[in-house]
Amino acid sequence: MDAGTAYQKLIAGNKETAVLGSCASLLVWDERTYMPKGGSPYRAEQLSFLAGMIHERLTSPHIGDLLATIEGSPFVGDPLSAEAVNVREIRRGYDRQMKLPPDLVKALARVTTLAQGAWVDARAASDFAAFRPHLEEIVKLKLEEAAALQTGETPYDALLDDYEPGETSANLDRVFGPMKTELTALAGAIEGASRKPDMGIVQRQYATDLQQAFGEAAASAIGFDMTKGRLDVTTHPFCSGIGPGDIRLTTRYDEENFAQAFFGTLHEAGHGIYEQGLDAAAFGTPMGDAVSLGIHESQSRMWENMVGRNLSFWTHFLPKLQSTFKGTVDDVSPEAMTFAVNRVERSFIRVEADEVTYNLHIILRYEMEKRLINDKLPVGDIPDAWNETFKEFFDLTPPDDANGCLQDIHWSGGGFGYFPTYSLGNIYAAQFFEQAREELGDLDAMFSTGEFLPLRDWLREKIHRQGMRYRSGDLVKEVTGRGPDAEPLMRHLRGKYGELYGLSF
Repeated sequence: MDAGTAYQKLIAGNKETAVLGSCASLLVWDERTYMPKGGSPYRAEQLSFLAGMIHERLTSPHIGDLLATIEGSPFVGDPLSAEAVNVREIRRGYDRQMKLPPDLVKALARVTTLAQGAWVDARAASDFAAFRPHLEEIVKLKLEEAAALQTGETPYDALLDDYEPGETSANLDRVFGPMKTELTALAGAIEGASRKPDMGIVQRQYATDLQQAFGEAAASAIGFDMTKGRLDVTTHPFCSGIGPGDIRLTTRYDEENFAQAFFGTLHEAGHGIYEQGLDAAAFGTPMGDAVSLGIHESQSRMWENMVGRNLSFWTHFLPKLQSTFKGTVDDVSPEAMTFAVNRVERSFIRVEADEVTYNLHIILRYEMEKRLINDKLPVGDIPDAWNETFKEFFDLTPPDDANGCLQDIHWSGGGFGYFPTYSLGNIYAAQFFEQAREELGDLDAMFSTGEFLPLRDWLREKIHRQGMRYRSGDLVKEVTGRGPDAEPLMRHLRGKYGELYGLSF
């Protein structure tokens, strides 16, 4: 068999496996949105069965034979060609999956499905003890996974690599340490400022049905195609890419907190725009997939914060908000609205945190995860360890577990290594946004007149359609001319919040 024929067979098989993966994604979306609570045990069996099928296909010796035929041949001589990228990433996935015992893969799918339902109940009751047995089983399995996969310095690196290929905790320590120091000082200076926003603006009565309509309209305006997606309600917002033409967004509503659902919707729409921007014809191959979660988060955080919390955004959208919520915000100016949605305040809930303190929430979780995976912190000690660390970071003590260690869904799904990608996303987003300003011109003038598609199309060309051609750091360098660097993010924060709060940094 020649390399070209072997490649065709490899891609055909990969695309078939992707269909199974999309079926599993749909079941997960349903489990988190509309599935009746009593369906959880059987859903766990369904997802465990599918996970086993997918793992069996991904570890077939046939894949190894096909890869051996293709690798080293002139067919993949150009390392940045679609063929070479697909082979490189399929090889990476194959080698990784071969290290995982099938029983472990199926157990993780079963245990995490049950755990996510248990987490919803435990969070609602602020009862960590009810969730503890589920989390203990998940951590046990993730430690087994890390041991099977570990090639770097720490077990945690093996889990991190699943979400941000090539990233290490040693590098994150180097980046996050100075960030923590500077962000803490920045937040302290802002809290001491005399100028304060009127938070009553976003805490008025905003009917849920109108919030949904407004959120969908805003998502459409920035480039999310609602004919190929939808918006639903869940406990913890997420975006699910089922497949080409089917991208599901979710959010959660509070009629006395407009910002929660609206910026959650913009955030998930950013993920959805990335998914819709991937090459549909390449679905089921690495060239039709996202680079990493860090790059994915760069898209969601950019649309949420750098666009959605921008004065030019509200210059355009405030009249639409006033016409949607008649009589609710008639007395509000674009400047007042912008200040209100950019308040900086130490708080307990990550998803409601401002841009300045948000990364402190992430660094806290990153430190907790390293303690759990590398240092074997007992799961039963999490609430106390969380509260102590939160006190160190924010000088606040969570009043209960719902506002503390139970607030995020990630650990219930086994997502250890996921949290750092949020901060990496913020770093990448600032670099991409600076570059977009250089290449596209006056983005503020565009946004103020409702022109958001030039940015969407620039991101689609530079990032989305590149698939997995480049690793995260290489993609950042390809787009911006320099490698990942936190300084553009800090420059963005100092400039924006210095102007809002009347401070000089």
